[in-house]
Amino acid sequence: MNFDNTEIAFASKSNQELKKARFLFSSMGRPWLTRLGISLTQFGFRFHLPIKGVIKSTIFDHFCGGETLEEADRSAKLLDQYGVSVIMDYGVEGKSNEAEFEKTAASFLKTIQFSANKSYIPFISLKVTGFARFELLEKIHANQSLTPDEEQEAGRVMARIDSICAAAEKAGKMILIDAEESWIQQGVDDLADHMMEKYNRGKVVVFNTFQLYRHDRLEFLKKSFDKAQAGNYQLGAKLVRGAYMEKERFRAAQYNYPSPIQPDKAATDRDYDLASDFCLQNLDQIVLFVGTHNERSCQLAFEKMQSLKISLNTDRVYFSQLYGMSDNISFNLAKAGCHVSKYLPYGPVEDVIPYLMRRAQENTSVAGQTGRELSLIQKELQRRALS
Repeated sequence: MNFDNTEIAFASKSNQELKKARFLFSSMGRPWLTRLGISLTQFGFRFHLPIKGVIKSTIFDHFCGGETLEEADRSAKLLDQYGVSVIMDYGVEGKSNEAEFEKTAASFLKTIQFSANKSYIPFISLKVTGFARFELLEKIHANQSLTPDEEQEAGRVMARIDSICAAAEKAGKMILIDAEESWIQQGVDDLADHMMEKYNRGKVVVFNTFQLYRHDRLEFLKKSFDKAQAGNYQLGAKLVRGAYMEKERFRAAQYNYPSPIQPDKAATDRDYDLASDFCLQNLDQIVLFVGTHNERSCQLAFEKMQSLKISLNTDRVYFSQLYGMSDNISFNLAKAGCHVSKYLPYGPVEDVIPYLMRRAQENTSVAGQTGRELSLIQKELQRRALS
């Protein structure tokens, strides 16, 4: 597997698109500029300044499929030409009232119906915080007693997620339930377990997400596997490193409890690769979703599949990277015959701002990520100039 093949990696990109990407990653490579951009963006939307056009033509255009399903579908069809499918991700999260939750649920059902006959859209991703109050999830995580009204509220959350999973099963789609902050995660895990027990009988419809930058998640993965076996259902395991490291460490220090985050990157990498290996060893009962931009982890999973004589196009293993990042991994794995899906967020620009801010922060804070993207883009531009 050669992740340095830029001709394959950027086959879908024009020279103009590559140059725009180079400018974007160069900007995100400057932490002070990223912080300034985030602050100005938040300020602009808070006071209704006319900045939507600038955001949409730059960072939104690079990391999102579009504002509507139809726009996202056009992006998905382009990827499909290169053997890369998509995970539709309606980029709405952190809502706070019942009307918004119902609106989000309706949008997900519309997405599933829209993608029903489109093989290049096998996955739908959801965040439970798009369907439930954060404060309610905090109480559930802390195992606090709920009031009668809160019990009914929790029941409505369950019903919304259940309706989406039922629609996905009927349409032949798979649901990826994202991980959240550690202090609300228990409720998310319980909900995911319940949906997997209900829908993952004959095949895997629902996946839970395991954040391996937490030091307890490798053991939790194994316990989840044991629970699935005891319940006679299959485990959908989406493996990621994690997206809330700074927030998690800050809160642990603020409230004086042990940080749930691994002591260093080496420990995260070790647990991630051990988790991937564990899943590949148990594919008869697990469907594995390898969600990472880490080239070594993808390489190790690829090599493990070969050593175990697992077909590269098995429907038990999927690789995934975010739209707009690590095309060298996605397109080269797809070219080799693996199932690869890009996370394709879509939705109104103002609603996906939290997602875009995380992407900007991630590219600033993850050592080497921005530099790697830039070097590959520059290599491809030079190759094209010479040819």
